[in-house]
Amino acid sequence: MDMLQTFLFGDFLGTPAYFWLIFISVVIALLVFDLGVLHKGQKEIEAKESFLLYAGYMAIAFMFGGWVWYARGSQSGLEFFTGYLIEQSLAMDNIFVIATVFAFLGIPRIYQHRVLFWGILGVILFRAVLIGLGAALVMSFQSILFLFGAFLVFTGLKMFKTSNEKPSLDDNWILKFIRRHFRVTDELHGEKFVVTKPDPKTGKLVRFMTPLFVALIIVEFVDLIFAVDSVPAIFAVTQDPFIVYTSNIFAILGLRALYFALAAAMHRFRYLQYSLAIILVLVGIKIFLVPLGIKIDTAISLAVTIGVLAAGIGWSLWKTRNDMPEPLPGANRNSIEAAQ
Repeated sequence: MDMLQTFLFGDFLGTPAYFWLIFISVVIALLVFDLGVLHKGQKEIEAKESFLLYAGYMAIAFMFGGWVWYARGSQSGLEFFTGYLIEQSLAMDNIFVIATVFAFLGIPRIYQHRVLFWGILGVILFRAVLIGLGAALVMSFQSILFLFGAFLVFTGLKMFKTSNEKPSLDDNWILKFIRRHFRVTDELHGEKFVVTKPDPKTGKLVRFMTPLFVALIIVEFVDLIFAVDSVPAIFAVTQDPFIVYTSNIFAILGLRALYFALAAAMHRFRYLQYSLAIILVLVGIKIFLVPLGIKIDTAISLAVTIGVLAAGIGWSLWKTRNDMPEPLPGANRNSIEAAQ
């Protein structure tokens, strides 16, 4: 019993181990419930179900944040909710790119949840590595926050410049690399990621990737690329690895649930990127000030982030109120063949 107590209350990255165990247990329970109960069979997820799933994930995230507030104090609670909102904001752009990937590869909506679900496992792993690396760098060299801040400001300014550009996979190097170095089928094989077929040249049975697996690989790379922006952004709020990681994962879980509603309304969020760019610049300035001993109150950061995001969403919905949905790029061609 003494050994168990020592383990549970022992320090792991500045937080008692039982905090981490509770978080991991909640995430595993959510994933098991999602795949094993809600989506045991393949079905197309409608916008209404997507909103309900998101509401459920958000409610659990808020309960977890409330528990953090109660157990660790108001400052940790505010940091969790601020990090959660910042990650949700920045990851919305990620959702639109993923929608473009699915359309380009011709992945039907009925199979998209399978890709997003398994993609979450990669996100959980890769974010842990990036956040652990970032925390170690900050603890060893606090001056690296200057680099994080400058990078976020640069990224935000660049986003302003490219806000009107539509994402395209026509010259995507990942897709071209996969096609040149691996066997890929031109057609889907249901929900399978890999199939066994005769090799066209030798006639021997060999394994082929399906477009579903190609989509999963690209989605993972997209997540990794966006994490390079979002992970440093949360370090502007707190350098506590527990708060950074948990707020990050809860935000992504929620947005993946909301994907099917957002993807259907991409044309209504045309001006949202301007808000995301402003958030990146402001967060970059905030993180740049930390090594100088200038700290902006977390409650102010939370309020400003909510205001900027709400303004971007409201302006987008108003300006596009009469717009018709636009077809996603590449939706009507066999992009696997085009990548050859």
